[in-house]
Amino acid sequence: MFTTILMFMLSYLIGSLVPGFWVGKIFYNKDIRDEGSGNIGTTNSFRVLGVKAGVTVLVLDLLKGTAAGLLPLLFHSNINPMLVGIGAIFGHTFSVWIGFKGGKAVATSAGVLLAYNPVFFLIIVMIFIAMLAISSMVSLSSMVSFSCAIIISLYYHDLILTIVAISLTIFVFYRHRSNISRIKNGTESTIPFGWYYNHKKSAH
Repeated sequence: MFTTILMFMLSYLIGSLVPGFWVGKIFYNKDIRDEGSGNIGTTNSFRVLGVKAGVTVLVLDLLKGTAAGLLPLLFHSNINPMLVGIGAIFGHTFSVWIGFKGGKAVATSAGVLLAYNPVFFLIIVMIFIAMLAISSMVSLSSMVSFSCAIIISLYYHDLILTIVAISLTIFVFYRHRSNISRIKNGTESTIPFGWYYNHKKSAH
């Protein structure tokens, strides 16, 4: 029991690291919480700090989840990595470093999936990329990808994976509720590529 609690605490602390906030402050003298969407995650890092910073934040947020998911291996524990990885997701969303606020945990959740099942992770990433190429919206692509994760998890006959996939999907939709409103109103931010972006651009 002590080992399980220790792993969950370490997972939370790993997840609570805020590369988006730190990269902005240290290298760009910007607080990304005050610009763009105010989010500390990948999308706002791209929007406010640029491509190089955005890619850096994406990789680091992803690796947070992967590192947390690998803790059972490090501690020689039989506990499911997905369960330990939930600590990192909470850490990213409610970071101790910035007043228990944070991002939407999409990249960190994906990192946990990478540690648990790399093939499953790659399938979800391909769905995300395909959806992004069509919709030009990171938020919509994230929600669709996690929804598909539920369906795909059933193929693996892995009860824990399915339960976690359902829980994460609900969590991701909840964290994106303002994005959902903007998508309905046609005011959601888009990235500068993809079918929807080009369609809107050609229509003006």
